[in-house]
Amino acid sequence: MKKTLLASAIAVATFSGAAAAQTTMSASELAAKMDSMPTVYGNIQYVLFHDNFDGGPSSVEHADNGSTIGIKHDHEIAPGITGFFKVELEGLNADDKDAENDNAGLNELDEAYIGIKGDSFGQIWVGSDDSTYERAVTEISEFYEVALLSQGVDYTTGEGDLIQYMSPSFGGLSVWGAVQVNGDNDTKGGNGKSYPYQLAAVYEMDALELAAAMDSNDNSDGNGENTYGLRASYNMDNLRLTGEFHTRKDESDTFGVIGYYTLGANQFALSYELTQYDDNASSNAGLDSDTITLQALHNVSDNMYVYFEGYLGGGDEVYEYTDALGNTAFTDERSIASVGAVYYF
Repeated sequence: MKKTLLASAIAVATFSGAAAAQTTMSASELAAKMDSMPTVYGNIQYVLFHDNFDGGPSSVEHADNGSTIGIKHDHEIAPGITGFFKVELEGLNADDKDAENDNAGLNELDEAYIGIKGDSFGQIWVGSDDSTYERAVTEISEFYEVALLSQGVDYTTGEGDLIQYMSPSFGGLSVWGAVQVNGDNDTKGGNGKSYPYQLAAVYEMDALELAAAMDSNDNSDGNGENTYGLRASYNMDNLRLTGEFHTRKDESDTFGVIGYYTLGANQFALSYELTQYDDNASSNAGLDSDTITLQALHNVSDNMYVYFEGYLGGGDEVYEYTDALGNTAFTDERSIASVGAVYYF
């Protein structure tokens, strides 16, 4: 996100009021002081969508689609070594001024971490952030704005209490790793100590990207089998193509392909995802679920874009809803049409 002059001025006033008030400070000194201040960034995201269950109910919703406010900063610790931090809050519910106290305001943590990085040793950071598996191989499910019907990949190590590492690139190859430290009373570990971990290798050469990752899934969900994922991406001028495969024994296999095409200020994306559930899966046992997604996005300016996304979900009876009598029912088709706008700085 870009640092605005206003954000910089606020940061100077907040974090260094005495220095900013010095009338003898030169323009270059003030500029240097402003550059040393944390970057304040954020966004407001609105979406209007229509959700329809085949043979069942349909609804129209206007919602906050993930508005956030964040602060980040980095500084040189020693030549070639940089320290950094980031904190990002969400849960604003910007669509509803009259939301209840528990559902309004920046009351949810999205990211918070500190770390160090250097050209010689790579990067290590601690806290809450997108996990190693997610960043390496889950491009499709993380791409869309609304994503209500995107196929979720079955891996269970979350984004909190992580210690993560990324190596430098060795001829295009880098290795990544993460361990989640769950203490005795941490519910992520099932009220007992656990140390689930993730490993990944990412290779980039010219237009080609290849990635492989695994998640140990050491938690309390009753299935200790690892998750394995593969991703291959290729960039051709304005076109990017990606294919993915994820598998976890006794749970599911997920396949996906996506293509993006950029034309000036416009971006178009089309994807297909399929999840096949194992006969022993904890949910949807023996069933299939697939999604076709289309996105058309237009960049209005450097700080604003609008978009349309359409989702068509199919497969077996995997879409659950409550019928007119209050009973739980299922259908094999669900569709969502959405339009949205995002302003960011």
